Amino acid sequence: MNRVYIVEDDRIIAREVATYLAKWQYECMCTKDFQKINEEVSEYKPDIILMDIKLPYYNGFYWCAEVRKTSQVPIIFVSSADDNMNIVMAINMGADDFISKPFDLQVLTAKIQAVLRRSYGAVLTSHTIEYGDVSLNLDDTTATANGNRIELTKNEFLILKILIENSNKVVSREEIMERLWGNDEFVDGNTLTVNMTRLRKKIETAGVKDYIVTKRGMGYIIGE
Repeated sequence: MNRVYIVEDDRIIAREVATYLAKWQYECMCTKDFQKINEEVSEYKPDIILMDIKLPYYNGFYWCAEVRKTSQVPIIFVSSADDNMNIVMAINMGADDFISKPFDLQVLTAKIQAVLRRSYGAVLTSHTIEYGDVSLNLDDTTATANGNRIELTKNEFLILKILIENSNKVVSREEIMERLWGNDEFVDGNTLTVNMTRLRKKIETAGVKDYIVTKRGMGYIIGE
């Protein structure tokens, strides 16, 4: 599991990023003491660092330079100070990439994966997401439940992906249908029911019962 060290003064953003990345099987740590970032890096030994520029005490450029004295860990700057001068400065200080705020979490994840591939090769990059006893392989669209491999159709894969990405939240039937079929008005709601029934049966056959729960009149949820 890849370790991500998040150096972000806005605690709400830091928690949001950490929560999202956890769904992609990244282990995340947010800065605890902005005066001891170098010490935390040494102790935590992250595979990658997300670094804001505007920080308490010393800015991100300072800490990037400090980290670079002892480590070549990949660093992505994440900042609203995205003028050309700051981008050039970040790269010159040893950063591996730069992403501007506000950002899309999916784009951020893709950037992280790209930098990890460049830095370590494909071995370190996460290609699965999981919740509970079920793991979803994003490369070959299969799932594993209690160690048992499950072959999924395209729609079953997408349904499971949506639910795992939104674990502990109710996902409406309308949202799932929109993700699967867009605005196709000819798709009957029963089509989703059939796909959901098949997916549930496959997961149960693999040894995990009641993984997907129906909330009548609301939608579906895992991790309740």
